[in-house]
Amino acid sequence: MLILHLTWSKHLKLLSALAAASIGLAATFGMSAAKAESRPDIVVAVPDLPPTLEPAKELSNIGTRITYDIFDTVIRRDFLSAEDGSGAELTPALAESWAWTDPRTLVLDLRAGVKFHNGETLTAEDVAFTFSAERLSGPESIMANGRGYFGNIESVDATGPLQVTFSLKVADPIFEQRLASWTAWVVNKKDWQANAGDSYPQFPVGTGPFMLDDYKADQSIRLVAFDDYFGGTPKAASVTFVKVPEEAARIAGLVAGDFDIVTTIGPDQIGQINAYDTVEARSVVLSNSHVLVYNTEHPTLADKRIRQAMNLAIDRELLVKALWAGKTVVPLSHQYPEYGALFDPSRDGLVYDPERARALLAEAGYDGAPIHYNTNPNYYVNTVPAAQAIIEMWKAVGLNGKLNLVEDTRGGPEDTLMVRTWSNTTRFPDPAGGLWNLWGPHQSTQRNKEWVPAAFNALGETLDKTPEPAARKEVFHQMLDIWEDEAPGTILYQPLETYGVRKSLKWQPYSHFYLDLRNDNFEDMAVSQ
Repeated sequence: MLILHLTWSKHLKLLSALAAASIGLAATFGMSAAKAESRPDIVVAVPDLPPTLEPAKELSNIGTRITYDIFDTVIRRDFLSAEDGSGAELTPALAESWAWTDPRTLVLDLRAGVKFHNGETLTAEDVAFTFSAERLSGPESIMANGRGYFGNIESVDATGPLQVTFSLKVADPIFEQRLASWTAWVVNKKDWQANAGDSYPQFPVGTGPFMLDDYKADQSIRLVAFDDYFGGTPKAASVTFVKVPEEAARIAGLVAGDFDIVTTIGPDQIGQINAYDTVEARSVVLSNSHVLVYNTEHPTLADKRIRQAMNLAIDRELLVKALWAGKTVVPLSHQYPEYGALFDPSRDGLVYDPERARALLAEAGYDGAPIHYNTNPNYYVNTVPAAQAIIEMWKAVGLNGKLNLVEDTRGGPEDTLMVRTWSNTTRFPDPAGGLWNLWGPHQSTQRNKEWVPAAFNALGETLDKTPEPAARKEVFHQMLDIWEDEAPGTILYQPLETYGVRKSLKWQPYSHFYLDLRNDNFEDMAVSQ
């Protein structure tokens, strides 16, 4: 029943090398490795590894699943506040408490005695630096990703040894959610500045339950328990993320006992994994959508009617049925129920209409020019079969799609940079954490000049300045109208993220890619018993 076990031999050698390695970045920080005791050493097989652990730089699924255990935010989103791991309740983290003194001023009181991995004690200066205009929130900040989350910060100051005051340019009803979300992970100021070089440090220091011990580029990342963690001594001695691109090899290693958790498993493998006595599949529908991005500046795609036709030709429900066993969700456009009052359940959403697609192509005078579709075959589950199906759907309405399997979807000759695969994670439960954050001027589509929409951007800026829910909903849906009409891309579906897990592990996946091994979400029952 096992497949490609021979492929796995090279990864066994890697694990042996890891066991023998003594590089130990923890020694650099003056810290000892975690005591072996009875705590397990967890091994996680992943398709890929990030080039940096700077948490405001590496925001992909491959990065956040690792950095989430290294860093903390001042306010924590409690994913376990919902049974399916999608909760959005906010709880104290590095900040014990916080309060608004007026609609534009938030004061946080930090925990006393919190330690960084290098032994230094957390202060208000570290938090203020993390969100400073220099590093994160300013128009010329080093960490450009942060501007889309925290560009509304007018100033952030240490107003006491353990007190931080945020002053905003305009009132922001979701600022606390921002502080619990992406790019908000706190770094050690002294270490960051000392190791930034000409840009930013590759391995900043955090306060999380695990700290970096060994980094082997494109091979493995080993974290060891930080026993001074304010949230309690971690229940695992270490966690090693090993790069195993092949899904079959990840499953083989899980069943053989070489891995404790494997990520990015297709739904067609759930039954195979569950057939074994010691392992099982655990799945969650992600707060994420697989999307296509269209280069609206390319001559072949410049007419929006062609892009609209490309969208109308895609039968998303068929993709869900054929590729995902009906377990995924097709959202109502780029909006989600977690938006609460801003969600419109009556919206038509993503329409399949091949006849309309053919009519639009005729109106636009499409001449059969090739439309290059670039995707990385190993990055997303079902990316290749989905691409192949979409190419056929396009062909059925007269579109000449060409599939390119590439490592870098933005690489290659300029004339082939037309369609690329991407994914959109709703960073926090609001359109500012979804459509606006992801398709606005601070993210890749506009930075790459694939889409430069003046009216959309103006509305997004209005959204950030509008506190009233009814008014925000109106602005958001105007933005959604523009996004659907101009068609700079499209959503395919919300994927099912499936993990293969050793049954004796008490661990639940979240609706984000975070692989959380904090004590409230992790225990090795085989060891505990």
